[in-house]
Amino acid sequence: MTGAMTVLRFHLRRDRMMLFWWIAGNVLLYYSQAVSTDGLYPTQADLDKAAAGMADNAAFIAMAGPARALDTLGGQVAWQASAFGAIVAALMSMFLVGRHTRAEEETGRDELIRAAAIGRHAPLAATALLVVIADALMGALISVSLISYGLPVGGSLALGLAAGLTGLVFGGVALVAAQLVESTRAAYGITGAVLGVAYALRAVGDVGNGALSWLSPIGWGQYLRPYADEQWWPLVLPVVAVVLLGCGAVALFDRRDIGSGVWPARPGPARGSLGSASALAWRLQRGSVIGWGVGLLLGGIAYGSIGDDVADLVGDSQFSKDVFASAGGSIVDSFYATAAVMLSLIGAGFAISSVQRLRGEESSGFAETLLATALPRWRWAVAHLVVTVAGTLVVVLAAGLGMGLGFAMVTGDGSAVLRLTGATAPYAVPVLLLATIAWLAYGIRSRWAAVGWLGLGFCFVVMMFGEVLQLPGWLMDVSPFRHLAQTPAEDFRVWPLLVLLVVTAAAAAAGMVAMRRRDVVSA
Repeated sequence: MTGAMTVLRFHLRRDRMMLFWWIAGNVLLYYSQAVSTDGLYPTQADLDKAAAGMADNAAFIAMAGPARALDTLGGQVAWQASAFGAIVAALMSMFLVGRHTRAEEETGRDELIRAAAIGRHAPLAATALLVVIADALMGALISVSLISYGLPVGGSLALGLAAGLTGLVFGGVALVAAQLVESTRAAYGITGAVLGVAYALRAVGDVGNGALSWLSPIGWGQYLRPYADEQWWPLVLPVVAVVLLGCGAVALFDRRDIGSGVWPARPGPARGSLGSASALAWRLQRGSVIGWGVGLLLGGIAYGSIGDDVADLVGDSQFSKDVFASAGGSIVDSFYATAAVMLSLIGAGFAISSVQRLRGEESSGFAETLLATALPRWRWAVAHLVVTVAGTLVVVLAAGLGMGLGFAMVTGDGSAVLRLTGATAPYAVPVLLLATIAWLAYGIRSRWAAVGWLGLGFCFVVMMFGEVLQLPGWLMDVSPFRHLAQTPAEDFRVWPLLVLLVVTAAAAAAGMVAMRRRDVVSA
């Protein structure tokens, strides 16, 4: 363990901004649910009406969790935020572990660190301590933020503990996965698969008799029953799981060489089967396209399964009127217009991360190896950009298709499939504009590709809180989503779409020019 604290201090310094955004984002998720729910249901009668409509909706329960104390503000916050907050904590832990274990070994930085006077287990211990600090801080701030809003202390502590301990469990899963396989991507794949199974077990269990929910770390946190006569003994389950996973990770680490995994890498084919840059780009990103597409399809089904019972769920408060005022039309059409924008914003996560894959190829040195051949830089870059464009169309259309399918299954209105898919399709253009902004920033300086996430965050704030916070019109108009007709609540308008297409094409061209003028892996 010699040198573990020195490595930990280095990790904290290196990840300070990353930790800030992950933790602040999840704390805001919980706090914003309290604020928005308080505005949507300002009276007890509103809460009672909402609880009656939500408690029997199997799709809602599968998506969010068991319906407990929905006639209270705290119960609504716990129900709406606990499952998704646990996923955020799990993803943060997964990325922290991958960044400081497998990624370090793949790039050779781990070997340089081990050349110093540190113990064999020091990097592993530093990574584990980093995850503990991050999840503990996240859980504590979630609890403090909800207590500061006036929610009961016991329920607030339970919500914070649930998020933090769930993050620790999946941090342990990621530590084990990092010992089993040789690549960061494979470790993320294993951890993500376990997270998906955990969410599915919780969803099926909550809709059924609850037995399967006890097999899910997400379910363990929800069984603390925040704001609904809390029970604390389920805390034993994640604590025991973290200890067992940590011991397992150490045991597996002792059985492998640095740079390798317990599971040997599968040999590739005797002859290469990728004959072009486009085929390679698709091979590298196809998992993301499929994963995001399936996720947005399921998310769309969850929204669509609300059917035409929207009015019973959103409430009659002035807050709900403000939220849907910009869309116009009936409350049902306005809700699905807002849902289309929300799902498209989620899909923008794929588009921006797809652009950032180029930076990952550069920083890992793979791009330099490819470009040392006869492959032109522009063809390599365009191949990835084509996959970004095609993948964005897939995930956005999948969201609209899912919304239409969910609506049709509940209401029997088969025409909703094409109507809601068509209403969502135009939002692929502003999503691509956010991606090309990230592309342009990447072209100027590779590390600037993260600018795309700032643009996505701004668009989300404008969409969710712009009208309520009475932001200036010129500021809200910076969001490209503001310029499209909010179908199906409004009639489709072609000219704003064409203008956004021109701006997107111009940003893509400028990004290509900028990238060709700079060095590869330019700091």
